[in-house]
Amino acid sequence: MIPDFSRPLYALAPLAGYTDLPFRSVVKRFGVDLTVSEMISANALAHNNLKTLKMLEKSPLETPYSVQIAGSDPETIKRALEVINAREGIDGVDLNCGCPAPKVFNNLQGSALLADPEAMGRAIETIRAYSEKDYVSVKMRLGVREKNHVELARICEEAGADFIAVHGRTRAGRYKAPVDYDAIAEVVRAVSIPVIANGDIDSPQKARWVLEHTGAAGVMIGRAAVGNPWIFAMIKEGLSEVPVSLMREVILEHLDQMVAHHGRYGAILFRKHLHRYSKRGFTGAAAFRDAINRIEDPEAMRREIEAFFSPDRLREPVACEGIDQPAVCRLEGVV
Repeated sequence: MIPDFSRPLYALAPLAGYTDLPFRSVVKRFGVDLTVSEMISANALAHNNLKTLKMLEKSPLETPYSVQIAGSDPETIKRALEVINAREGIDGVDLNCGCPAPKVFNNLQGSALLADPEAMGRAIETIRAYSEKDYVSVKMRLGVREKNHVELARICEEAGADFIAVHGRTRAGRYKAPVDYDAIAEVVRAVSIPVIANGDIDSPQKARWVLEHTGAAGVMIGRAAVGNPWIFAMIKEGLSEVPVSLMREVILEHLDQMVAHHGRYGAILFRKHLHRYSKRGFTGAAAFRDAINRIEDPEAMRREIEAFFSPDRLREPVACEGIDQPAVCRLEGVV
């Protein structure tokens, strides 16, 4: 399935260590239009690394679903695509041209491709030529140190990308520099393929503003969805908050899926998610985080969650001012 750009598209950004199958499954229930795997090394795929192969797995709810690969060598990308092509349920292949991590950059992957537009174009052309999936996309930044976003976006289009997601920072800007939404708007005007805006979109109001300011075909949300997976329903339904009962149900479901996917170690991996979930205005959050950091047993963790996420621990009542009751009911019905 090709993503539908006939109306604003809302996508979950790939985040290493966070957007695994359990988290994507939870977010998908809240109406996200497009999910993407965590960044996967093309080299690891080419060598059929078992841990890497598991990262290809998806939820039946995830349609459309992209696998994001990091790589620059055409032969390695071809071999990785052979593995991807053999898997059913994958709708598209996304090339990572934005990861700023030194270990990725120094391996001529991720944002390193921004410094070598020809290599970037060859990588996209290779995916276009050898992928048997429905679409090819690219996630890119504005440049390495200097911004050459328009040139890069045009290369993506010419090489065969069906759409691109643009993080409005350079590689040097990491995640702290101000997002240049004007630059994203320049990309939108420079190419004829859909452009998804990405970077510091953390509320329904911000999402609407970014869509209007940039003219983008959609927005991609990453860090703001961690601990806040219902942000997509809040954007689409107009909700200002969510019921505590729903938060608890979602968190427990997320825990169950982590354990089902990762085994008992999933409870330990879930700690970082609970740290973010607990930052929602509940009293005693620091003590809760300290407690769960010592828990390895999934059932013990479940008991802590059930005790902590309750209305009487909220500093202020959950507000849904100006929101009609049917919208709340629709949101509660997604779990």
